[in-house]
Amino acid sequence: MQIEKDVYGEEAMEALGGALSSALLGGGVVYLEGDLGMGKTTLVRGVLHGLGHTGPVKSPTYTLVEPYEMAALEVYHFDLYRVADAEELEFMGIRDYFTDDSLCLIEWAEMGRAILPEADLIVSLSLIKQGRHVVIEAGSKKGLAALSLLNG
Repeated sequence: MQIEKDVYGEEAMEALGGALSSALLGGGVVYLEGDLGMGKTTLVRGVLHGLGHTGPVKSPTYTLVEPYEMAALEVYHFDLYRVADAEELEFMGIRDYFTDDSLCLIEWAEMGRAILPEADLIVSLSLIKQGRHVVIEAGSKKGLAALSLLNG
């Protein structure tokens, strides 16, 4: 099962993230795919604001992970763009982030696929004329449930 949407502008991408946040209240693993500048961090900002975060949201390009504590959920925003070898993730203890009450939003997941758990949702962003084409695809039963909530 998947959902496809065309999104035009930063505000619309944040709004999509906000809508997605309601489907992610149970946590999970979300891969964010797309070239540089496609809006992955903007989508994450929308998810975090939808979950109640009021501060800034920056890309963790240099830190690899930015943690956010929400009332009922630990949220981790990963950016693996600069990872040269997936084994680097083992050294940082990445497996410790994936718990039953965490939401892990992972940009450039392909850089760590050998180490990362399977995605519950895969969000793919691609360029269209003056906007982005977004495909949200389920990768697990938990992902199917999230898509049902988002679609419903």
